[in-house]
Amino acid sequence: MTRVGWLDLGNGVAGDMLLGAVVGAGVPLADIAAALEPLQLPVTLRAEDVRRGGLRAVRVVVDAPEAGQPTRRWSDVRRLLGRLPEPLRSPAVEVFGALARAEAAVHGVAEEDVHFHEVGALDAVADVVGVCAGLAALRLDRLLASPIALGGGTARTAHGTIPVPGPAVLALLEAAGAPGRGGPDEVELATPTGVALATALADGFGPMPALRPTATGTGAGTRDPAGRPNVVRLVVGEVEETPAPSGAVGGLDTTTAVVLEANVDDLDPRAWPVVLAALLDAGALDAWLAPVLMKKGRPAHVVAALAGPAEVARVRDVLLRETTTLGVRETTVVRHAVRRSFDTVSVDGHPVAVKLGWGADGSVVNAMPEWEDVARAAAALDRPVKQVLAQAVGLAEALRTGRRPGG
Repeated sequence: MTRVGWLDLGNGVAGDMLLGAVVGAGVPLADIAAALEPLQLPVTLRAEDVRRGGLRAVRVVVDAPEAGQPTRRWSDVRRLLGRLPEPLRSPAVEVFGALARAEAAVHGVAEEDVHFHEVGALDAVADVVGVCAGLAALRLDRLLASPIALGGGTARTAHGTIPVPGPAVLALLEAAGAPGRGGPDEVELATPTGVALATALADGFGPMPALRPTATGTGAGTRDPAGRPNVVRLVVGEVEETPAPSGAVGGLDTTTAVVLEANVDDLDPRAWPVVLAALLDAGALDAWLAPVLMKKGRPAHVVAALAGPAEVARVRDVLLRETTTLGVRETTVVRHAVRRSFDTVSVDGHPVAVKLGWGADGSVVNAMPEWEDVARAAAALDRPVKQVLAQAVGLAEALRTGRRPGG
């Protein structure tokens, strides 16, 4: 089983909302407070049960002195975070580093010269470190998030009144390749701290994947607008992965998968090998390309990928980022796969891996040499690759029928 968390950010996101969500999902507030102790900050945490839009939610309040807080530069915050132990230090530094890069791009200054105002306050530091600690405590294998509701209108900041979504928020989304959308209210719904946490810590973006929920946390924002719940929801659940092969025993592994595909007629064909490689790197089980003829006789390609439920968001992101398509189709399918294992044959002293597919009766129904090993052996032997492949296929066939060379 893979343990997956999904953040519902359809009502916006802020640091305190995320903190409330992880506490609501079962992380004790005392554990988060203990994670903050190395920072030696004059802050205390308290959790309140509140209602937002008719939903019960958890609001975590960071009590900190209102006066005497300095304006911190990125170097000051980084030095402060250096007091944290690993593995907590790295994600916290990553979040604030993303904020520093966004602010630097917006204001046209070097990262080291960025002055944090709102995001350098004690409550923001507590939010970032607390959320990182809470997600670590949930022991997630993967964190996914929905597109982020950003709001609209204007907001007052230390630099004055700015349009919403703010420049730093847009810079964070751009840097992470993360999706956001305006509305549903004409106010700021996504703060830079909340967006930095979501984009730095999430492994992908999209709708809730197919999972069995085991816990749900609902974190409340400060406002309680009419007509919608001002909350972030964290759904934690289990995704069933394809079982690993176990020797020479077993039948078919039946799992649910998703086929993602798009029609593309305006991409330079030289880019396709890079696209297919990126899809596989994102976790696709397979990726392929097929030529088609579209309307008005335009030649095009259908690019497709097969992915498990937990990898769908990342694979979708590759299709949208690496190709020129404006949309992706998704179809849920049932995948039947034979159990598999690997063995090795020797081609004139050079090892070649062979992938074995096992039938329900325990016999080998398929045996195929790995191409990379065949090509490597052919180069080392200075022989045509077709000859080495033929020899490797013969040796693999001996494995399939249970006969070893010389046996």
